Amino acid sequence: MGKLGEPLIKDGSALLTHCNAGGLATSGFGTALAPMYFAKAAGKRFKVFADETRPLLQGARLTAWELSKAGIDVTVICDSAAHGLLRRGMVDVVFVGADRITTSGDFANKVGTYGLALSAKASGVPFYVVAPTSTIDFELTKGEDIPIEERSPEEVTCIGGTRLVPCGVEAFNPAFDVTPSDLVTAFITEEDMVEPPFRDNFERLRKRVLQRR
Repeated sequence: MGKLGEPLIKDGSALLTHCNAGGLATSGFGTALAPMYFAKAAGKRFKVFADETRPLLQGARLTAWELSKAGIDVTVICDSAAHGLLRRGMVDVVFVGADRITTSGDFANKVGTYGLALSAKASGVPFYVVAPTSTIDFELTKGEDIPIEERSPEEVTCIGGTRLVPCGVEAFNPAFDVTPSDLVTAFITEEDMVEPPFRDNFERLRKRVLQRR
């Protein structure tokens, strides 16, 4: 995934990522962060904007730590700031991971990914999903089929044991959202880069993998 994604990172470019898709969340070089490590090894200069990723701050806590330890120029931003950066032309390419991908190319990832994809599309910025083929669920045909986990409201209403939301006010806390396939430039897997039409190309990918087994 890192090797396939590295050519998409140009020298002097600015990247944007959401949540954590590095080695701490997966293994090895990770998924969405893997192209960045390979670009760094190739001697390319670039910077990364990492969404803080509310409410658990995986971007601010994990992504920023991993990239900084690797000597990569990383800047943490509020989730809501990402849209303005894209609109202003401050981002050249977006890399995100995925928790589940359907055969249509609709996919689920950490909540906030859908809005990021919308802004990238409106701003003409390429939006890449980096995930292994094991993430593709060939039993699911569309995004509406993906169950969305709802987590504890306290993750939103409290930080470090301090309640920020007035007592008596509830919070809705979906952990993921679904991004439709028409917002995705391509999926980068360990096998190949998969471009539209996703349904046909995922099926070709599946057959190729099965033939080797």
